[in-house]
Amino acid sequence: MKLERLTTNKIKIFLTFDDLSDRGLTAEDIKGNSLKIHRFFHEMIEEACAEIGFEIAGTIGVEIFSLPAQGLIIIVSRDEEDQFLNDEDDYLDLEVKVGEHPYILYSFPILEDVIQLSYCLKNINIIAGSLYSYEDIYYLLLEEIPDAVFDAVISLAAEYGSVSTLTLPRLQEYGKQIIDQNAAGMITAYFSR
Repeated sequence: MKLERLTTNKIKIFLTFDDLSDRGLTAEDIKGNSLKIHRFFHEMIEEACAEIGFEIAGTIGVEIFSLPAQGLIIIVSRDEEDQFLNDEDDYLDLEVKVGEHPYILYSFPILEDVIQLSYCLKNINIIAGSLYSYEDIYYLLLEEIPDAVFDAVISLAAEYGSVSTLTLPRLQEYGKQIIDQNAAGMITAYFSR
């Protein structure tokens, strides 16, 4: 589990599928609305909030985004009005929304790894993607990958890079877009092996 404070009233929790498995859950369990899931979120949010020093009281909004083959990003938001409650009014009310991100985002410490991955992707007819740079790290964003090669793309990306816990909106706002489309194709055209 990785934690990041986004604002004074919002934190981000990243759970890999291994983290879920360690807790006896699957991604499909999360989509269900069972008592087991509510307990899991309540315990996990309390653990994360205690670790990062985030006060939980009042209405807490929980947004869950599934990243295919990567894990879950959980955004926990506290209602600003509720932060001024006194001890008598302490309560926790979870509002859970589940969404799914149809993209793959991997990070690479050096450009050479992106180049090598691009050649492998080209071999399976994938030339798509956008390339970003943020804080001296390269990020390859792959969207709309055909189901027939999805697992192969994930395996190759994991061989050369690491799953990114950075949210796409943050990358798009603060990162520098180097190639906006067909990144794998352009990289193989410009860099020879």
